[in-house]
Amino acid sequence: MRLHRVIAGVVVVMGLGGVAYFADEQAPLGARMADAADAFLGSLSAEQRAKCSYDFDDKERTNWIFVPVQDKEKRPGRKGLRLEELTEDQHQAVLNLLKTGTSEKGFEQAVAIMSLEVILREVEKNGTNVRNPGWYFLTIFGKPSRTGKWGWRIEGHHLSLNFTIVDGKVSSATPAFFGANPAEIRTGDRKGQRILKDVEDLARELFASLDDSQKKTALQPKHFGELAQHVPREKAGQPLGLPAAQMSEKQRELLEQLLKGYTARMPDPIGAAQWRALQDAGFDKVHFAWTGSSNGGEAHSYRIQGPTFIVQFLNVQDDSQNNPANHIHSAWRTLPSDFGLN
Repeated sequence: MRLHRVIAGVVVVMGLGGVAYFADEQAPLGARMADAADAFLGSLSAEQRAKCSYDFDDKERTNWIFVPVQDKEKRPGRKGLRLEELTEDQHQAVLNLLKTGTSEKGFEQAVAIMSLEVILREVEKNGTNVRNPGWYFLTIFGKPSRTGKWGWRIEGHHLSLNFTIVDGKVSSATPAFFGANPAEIRTGDRKGQRILKDVEDLARELFASLDDSQKKTALQPKHFGELAQHVPREKAGQPLGLPAAQMSEKQRELLEQLLKGYTARMPDPIGAAQWRALQDAGFDKVHFAWTGSSNGGEAHSYRIQGPTFIVQFLNVQDDSQNNPANHIHSAWRTLPSDFGLN
């Protein structure tokens, strides 16, 4: 119940804005992460600490996954320390660390995604998967420090945020996965809420703005598959779809807004670095590919790929109430590899 109160409190303030976000905006991001991780670890018992601590080079660091993970007895299967095992003060320490890895918008979206587990539990009753907002796990890789290498991850159903820090600087903040089931809440007190609406609506607007020739280039014959979990490298292949070089100025602006829907989830230094890398590699080389329908409530997916990144979005699944195309998976990944690897 403590966790539910913490999550509910954050969800209530979504969209209010104007709230002081980081305690110390001037401190370098890697240092803020190290301080927040140290504060969290310092609050733990020896047993809890052992549960969430791994060597930096442990293969678990790249074993990212965004689907439910449980055994036949419905016991949690992820590594790390789950939120429901923490005290209220420890919950807050986790949220403080999460804030260092997200913007205000990204933080609100991440916590709202966790809260959807409550809705799924109510809708599915005794379904196959456990739906529990306490089943989000924090894992620390190596020793948090302003020197050397270390990393951390917070992960559960529809959320996977992964960070690598080298000599006090964030060298990687991907894979960065946000999902939502339901994509639009259709019942209850939160009816009408769409946690990830920006990265859906802007993409639909961009595709609708294309002329017939552009649509023919952008449209792909089948939906994109799921992102490659458990591994540090996305099998991107050659870019598909319409390059930005063949878009009008208005269409390029829409593409930029859409991409910034993803980088705006990240803290400013990370989002700015991703944007600089994209521009340095050439905005004209960014490709937009679309599948399926541009109508609401019908299955669709898209991929945006540039030399330094790949974005993938799927809304092809029914939600848990059998509403079609109401279940989003979206992620930003670094090319050629995530986790600071080459």
